Amino acid sequence: MNRFKDKVVVISGGNSGIGLETVKGFLQEGAKVVFSGRRQEALDEVSETLSGDFKTVLADQAKPGDNKKLIDEAVGAYGKIDVLFANAGVAFFAPADQIDEDHFDMQFNINIKGPMFLVKHAIPNLKDGGTIIFNTSIVHQKGFDGGSVYSATKGALRAYNRVLTTELAPRQIRVNSIAPGPIGTPIYDKMDMPKEAVDAMGEAFAANVPLKRFGESKEIADAVLFLASSEASYINGIELSIDGGMSQV
Repeated sequence: MNRFKDKVVVISGGNSGIGLETVKGFLQEGAKVVFSGRRQEALDEVSETLSGDFKTVLADQAKPGDNKKLIDEAVGAYGKIDVLFANAGVAFFAPADQIDEDHFDMQFNINIKGPMFLVKHAIPNLKDGGTIIFNTSIVHQKGFDGGSVYSATKGALRAYNRVLTTELAPRQIRVNSIAPGPIGTPIYDKMDMPKEAVDAMGEAFAANVPLKRFGESKEIADAVLFLASSEASYINGIELSIDGGMSQV
């Protein structure tokens, strides 16, 4: 299939997990893809595994200047942008009485400040009729222990989605979010928690999913491609939970 032939797609955090699977999906569907990562060695390594028309950009979503750089390089290489997937994010869990400013600032900078500035710089370069997709999470729909700051960032991103849906409607730009449940991605290795604690948390998450398993990154990527496609042309302003039913029962 070539649903995205000649379309230009920009993805933040595309060198692993959900981002990487989404890069692969868009490339397989004929898109021109520009994706970012925070480590050049990771970008170089993953580039060797991909085929198609793509460009990598070293950029940290926490830095507004890097978000501008990502958009500028995408536009410089391919012109206008058709699809923007603000995917990069981090998750750290701590009880509410144990959070600190670093814990707070890091997550808000990457999870909400970054996407807002990414979109700011993308808007003038988005084609009318294009689409923006955010990677939120079901965490802001439920009260998970230790997730106060992380949940707040994702709740803020969902609220931002709603505002953009209204602001960009005159240009027929659709704005949606995907909200993953427990997905097997490298994010769990970056939580700065003992492996035993991460494993226990993962087992608890999976036990609460009606399907009794973690999701796979490709299952999220497939949903992103659907929301970006013409098949979803009348879907706008939503947050699609992809969690095996965890947030629904």
